[in-house]
Amino acid sequence: MTTTVHEPTAFTTLVGTPREVRSRLDKSKAEQVIVVPLAHAGVEQADLLAQTLATVVSFIGTALREQNEQTLKALVNAVVPKAPPTPTLIREAAMLARSRKAVLEGADWLTAAKLAELAGLSPTNPSTQPNKWKRQRQIFAIHHNGIDYFPGYGLEPEAGWRPRKTLKSVLEVFGDDKDGWGLAYWFLSANSFLGGRRPQDVLAVDPEQVIAAAKDEVEGVVHG
Repeated sequence: MTTTVHEPTAFTTLVGTPREVRSRLDKSKAEQVIVVPLAHAGVEQADLLAQTLATVVSFIGTALREQNEQTLKALVNAVVPKAPPTPTLIREAAMLARSRKAVLEGADWLTAAKLAELAGLSPTNPSTQPNKWKRQRQIFAIHHNGIDYFPGYGLEPEAGWRPRKTLKSVLEVFGDDKDGWGLAYWFLSANSFLGGRRPQDVLAVDPEQVIAAAKDEVEGVVHG
């Protein structure tokens, strides 16, 4: 009996007696092989089964490749914007980047760990108390690169680096109108109500004026 070779695609099947197939396998460079012994099959039946098996394996390989290509395309489409950003979006992104850079460079910002260290809090879980202060609106934080940063101007050194009591009043005036970054922008910006001074510079020396400026800001938004 002669060994029959079927190569529908990249898959090769060998049909023949164990000795004939073994001889061909010795010369094969395949990393893996599948052997299907047929105890009572004729040459034609074995040949038909080999062709069928080669076709099925080829189909599965093609389907897997197409599935991988579809998955890759889906991932690329999820990451890449649907369309190029407009000039307006690019300008807005640049303005936002400049504003945030100004905030970061315009004050001392402390991590929860550094704040806990200054305040002499327990080093076991340093973020617990600062986060509690934030939830109670005694202080706020900006979220940058996955980390909360607390404003140094919001702390009172004479009180053991606890949040300034009047800061809570300012935060209560704004309520949910401003997030951490919005509050940071407001404290950093020159304020006409304060004679052009920045709220973060006035907070320690004239806190009542800062509270009044916050109320003026909110009332101006409501009536504007």
